[in-house]
Amino acid sequence: MDKPLFSSFVTRSSFASFLVLLLIIIPLIIVIICFLSFNSTTFSIEKTSELVDVAEAEAEAPTPTPFINSSSQHKEASEAPTPSNSKETSEAPTPFSSTNSRETSPPTLGQKKETTLKQKGFNEGFVTSKRHRKLQKIEASLSKARSAIREAALVRNLTSIHQDPDYVPWGPIYRNANAFHRSYLEMEKAFKIYVYEEGEPPMFHNGPCRSIYSTEGRFIHEMEKGQLYRTRDPDEALVYFLPFSVVMMVQYLYEPNSRNIDGIQRAVVDYIHIIANRHPFWNRSLGADHFMLSCHDWGPRASSFVPHLYRRSIRVLCNANTSEGFNPSKDASFPEIHLKTGEITGLIGGLTPSRRSTLAFFAGRLHGHIRYLLLEQWKNKDQDVQVYDQLPDKVSYNSMLKKSRFCLCPSGYEVASPRVVEAIYAECVPVLISDSYVPPFSDVLNWKSFSVQVEVKDIPNIKKILMGISQRQYLRMYKRVKQVQRHFVVNGPPKRFDVFHMSVHSIWLRRLNTQIQDQ
Repeated sequence: MDKPLFSSFVTRSSFASFLVLLLIIIPLIIVIICFLSFNSTTFSIEKTSELVDVAEAEAEAPTPTPFINSSSQHKEASEAPTPSNSKETSEAPTPFSSTNSRETSPPTLGQKKETTLKQKGFNEGFVTSKRHRKLQKIEASLSKARSAIREAALVRNLTSIHQDPDYVPWGPIYRNANAFHRSYLEMEKAFKIYVYEEGEPPMFHNGPCRSIYSTEGRFIHEMEKGQLYRTRDPDEALVYFLPFSVVMMVQYLYEPNSRNIDGIQRAVVDYIHIIANRHPFWNRSLGADHFMLSCHDWGPRASSFVPHLYRRSIRVLCNANTSEGFNPSKDASFPEIHLKTGEITGLIGGLTPSRRSTLAFFAGRLHGHIRYLLLEQWKNKDQDVQVYDQLPDKVSYNSMLKKSRFCLCPSGYEVASPRVVEAIYAECVPVLISDSYVPPFSDVLNWKSFSVQVEVKDIPNIKKILMGISQRQYLRMYKRVKQVQRHFVVNGPPKRFDVFHMSVHSIWLRRLNTQIQDQ
């Protein structure tokens, strides 16, 4: 009887154990399956969410950029978990693990290159599109400025209709006072200059401030300070400044009396080559919205080493000689001012007209054929027309300027002369004796209203010409010289309408005449 009972108990016990085992194993299997399914679903959701975030970020960004650059994508792919280094995958391998491993494995070299090129093209496309939109905006603003200036020019014979707390241009010293004032105000509002940062002093970003070439150095240093007109964003600039100094190049690269300027040529050519290869702006306009500035006689020659710089760029030159390629429609005449101390202290002002006892005065060494003719004709010949190659002892040059009614300003070997501004400072009516010279700011200033222009062939008739100017006419010219003086004064820091701002305005006018199209 015990055996059947034991056998029955064993059978029932085994069945019960089996049931218990099933109750334990089945839930465990279900838990494992759910766990694996849950993990794979979470992976898919995270990736989908990531793509949506990228799409939304690209759609909302004002300047679209890749969410992750190509280098970081490659880095993430190479560091993605694999079955060998992922604890979760090694403990519970699933079909998702092998698929995930293939998706995150590093791309081949060809795939990397293709991705990089696509990304580069994507970036360049956005940058180009952005620059194109900015250039269109700039050209539209210039178009509005041109219209405003033309409208102001119609009010020709009236005092400027524009309000200004400092100075309102008026009178016959201007070709059109209203047009100039409107143009100046538009310049202050919109003009932005980008200064290329390439190059090292002393030949770049530097210039002399205490010499006959002082205006070159003063302008470069003011632009380097960046307090007026300069922008650090090249895409919003209207013009681009090439900050090399021909004066400093001559000092450091030219061997005196050698007549060899190969060093200067290489410096200019190499600099433009660097600019054209590092930035897109030179090639976009072939230099038409770029400008250089030089007060050295060799400024035009230095620019000729780069054909587009010579023919297309804005050249701001003291040596504004039309017979040597100066083009007034695109080039700007720059005043030559000799600042021995770097300051104008003691140079401004002179005697009243009634106390000016000398009719005409000049002092200067023999320098070119025009001065040769002037000295030959007038040196030691007439007390009314006092011409010297060297002043007598104890006679002050500045005092002679300040007590003369007319100051003779003959060209030297080149057309520019600091005597023009010296005369204006001393309130002495300048007498320009030159061939092919374009006076500074002559697109704004009416030089005939405050100066006398004598042709070289009329040097023997200088006294007759000057004596033919009535006292009344002379007084008018004297007052106009005093009025125009403000446009030639060197200030530190610059003041509105002074020589720095007038030089910038000359560049602004030439940019107004040029329309740039992004190719």
